Amino acid sequence: MRIIAKKVLREFWKTHADSEQQLKSWFQEVGDAEWKNPNDVKKDYPGASILTDNRIVFNIKGNNYRLIVRVNYTYEMIWIRFIGTHAEYDKINANEI
Repeated sequence: MRIIAKKVLREFWKTHADSEQQLKSWFQEVGDAEWKNPNDVKKDYPGASILTDNRIVFNIKGNNYRLIVRVNYTYEMIWIRFIGTHAEYDKINANEI
């Protein structure tokens, strides 16, 4: 999978250093994945939440942080839509971001 854009993650872990290693691991694992549908995602990340419009929420660092991505399975592309604390996540509409 091709992930757009790692810069968003780097900027986040500059502020939240405790998330750096998990975000790097997530980036590597997902970059190597060959997901064809949401079921493939759930096999690798059982705790991930599948939303509408091919959006997925990943819990980072014991659910301290939330990462929302949008996936295009046909083109094997992932766009990072949001990364933030759990409190910041509660203030947004994950289905629309």
